[in-house]
Amino acid sequence: MLRSCYKGLERCLGLRGSDGLLWHGDLKQHACGEFSIAVVQANSTLEDQSQVITTPNSTFVGVYDGHGGPEASRFVNKHLFNFVQKFESEQKGLSAEVLRKAFSATEEEFIQLVRRELPVRPQMASVGSCCLVGAISNNELYVANLGDSRVVLGRRILNGQKESVIAERLSNDHNVADEEVRREVEALHPDDTPIVVYCRGVWRINGIIQVSRSIGDVYLKRPEFNRDPIFQQFGNPVPLRRAVLSAEPAIISRKLKPHDLFLIFASDGLWEHLTDEEAVDIVVKNPRAGIAKRLVSTAIREVGKKLDMKYRDIKNKPKGNRRKYHDDITVIVIYLDQHAGSPNHKYKHTTNGCITPPVDIFSHKTGDVVDGLII
Repeated sequence: MLRSCYKGLERCLGLRGSDGLLWHGDLKQHACGEFSIAVVQANSTLEDQSQVITTPNSTFVGVYDGHGGPEASRFVNKHLFNFVQKFESEQKGLSAEVLRKAFSATEEEFIQLVRRELPVRPQMASVGSCCLVGAISNNELYVANLGDSRVVLGRRILNGQKESVIAERLSNDHNVADEEVRREVEALHPDDTPIVVYCRGVWRINGIIQVSRSIGDVYLKRPEFNRDPIFQQFGNPVPLRRAVLSAEPAIISRKLKPHDLFLIFASDGLWEHLTDEEAVDIVVKNPRAGIAKRLVSTAIREVGKKLDMKYRDIKNKPKGNRRKYHDDITVIVIYLDQHAGSPNHKYKHTTNGCITPPVDIFSHKTGDVVDGLII
């Protein structure tokens, strides 16, 4: 069970090397193995937030990819796990319903915060965050997702006498770049055609946003937030008649098996440049220590290849300006060594703890909390 995990967040300092916008924790222990984490900042203010929370018997992973600003992702990073603990305690165990309630409560709390802040910070109505959560408890893996962050499983298979590791995607991207997602959104809004339009080189809902599910983005969910003058301030052509985004997470669960080797949780900044198979192949073929950093660095090198630039040229770009080349990228690799049935039992159970990167890599800022916001 995930409850009784920790009181407050204890941030691990991690490391920064020659790339002053890249932070990484090379190898840490969690309940059923080891994990590696890395974050690179491209925006003027880091909009990716993330955390790994451990107890002797459970592991919680969160990747929160903000858009429109960092406020929503920082809010989720602070509050979502507390709601998971609360509902898990009430229901005496982790379940899909616990995660669903935690997402709903986080959304409602953020809406209340936006309502309070609106008179002085109207831009809060347009801030949102994708949310990808993984929880391992009692040998069961739960994945809950809003938006287009992604988790991929590295799974061992036997093909005749040959052993290999394949990539198995465990989450769906809620992004209207996917034709199936476009159809889903259009079916929900038959009277609002065209609800999805192609503009500025990509498909967007109402010509504004690519993801169809998120925490926040309340001006696209609640009529009170999308009326003039606030609504027009964000470039919307006409007020919406109904919500066009959802905060309902897609949730899956599965029993872990001995052939389940590792999980790659990452914001879409990674998946824009690496396929699921390429990422799994990198993890399989390289040492564990620093593997998340290696994935981030490989993605940036792929950016360089497309633009005929070297990594050193990209890493010397200042924050903000670097966003022209790649997005903020968060990667967490969770090795699955010690779940029930696994032959690998070399790790002792971990103690309670939490690792979460600084809220801003450039300044290594951990953030001060004011009225639920980290500033």
